[in-house]
Amino acid sequence: MTVHFIGAGPGAADLLTLRGRDILAHCPVCLYAGSLVAAGMLAHCRDGARIVDTAPLSLDDIVAEMKNAHDAGLDVARLHSGDLSIWSAVGEQTRRLETLGIPYTLTPGVPAFAAASAALGRELTLPEVAQSVVLTRTSGRASAMPANETLETFAKAKTTMAIHLSIHALARVVAELEPFYGADCPIALVCRASWPDERIIRGTLGTIEALAAARPMERTALILVGPALAAADFRDSALYDAGYDRRLRPKGGP
Repeated sequence: MTVHFIGAGPGAADLLTLRGRDILAHCPVCLYAGSLVAAGMLAHCRDGARIVDTAPLSLDDIVAEMKNAHDAGLDVARLHSGDLSIWSAVGEQTRRLETLGIPYTLTPGVPAFAAASAALGRELTLPEVAQSVVLTRTSGRASAMPANETLETFAKAKTTMAIHLSIHALARVVAELEPFYGADCPIALVCRASWPDERIIRGTLGTIEALAAARPMERTALILVGPALAAADFRDSALYDAGYDRRLRPKGGP
């Protein structure tokens, strides 16, 4: 018996990976985060599967479901929103499973920042504009930020930032970033990226608060900031330059 953690992606049911779909079709038990995972993904579950919405459950309750399945020899598909590598609360579950001697696997999913980038139609890294993406958040009730991980610290690089779980603190985000990026720096708010009711607000650090006040967004919105969101005069990448010597495309032709 194995517990299979699956990143369900940002929302759209068809952004589930093929591997995730196949695991769902195999497992007789499915635990899913009902408040964040699209119900359409449950259509991939096998007939007669035990399907449990974990939204109202505590960690102890969730682990108890896994242990009961383990004792019965039943594989479990554990659906999480987004990707498992960031802010997924997988770490605390796998720690419990290791203590109990229950095996598990991790299947990655499409992260929310990638879906937001696609919704904006923008690459987050552009030659000589931004070559890094900072994934961060602000402190909240569920988890405080380490003292050395502040927006000001990351903003000094002036690269692209994807700020999660922070739409409620937009004013503070703007106040902390504007001294480094400037009031004209582009910013975008993407709410429920890839869902049917996806919404986007584009602006600058100087205008975004007023724009957001006119169209309030909920907690599932992602904040993207940085020059790459609006840059148009960046140079072409050397990757496809005819004069760039590559193993598969030698300089001067075949």
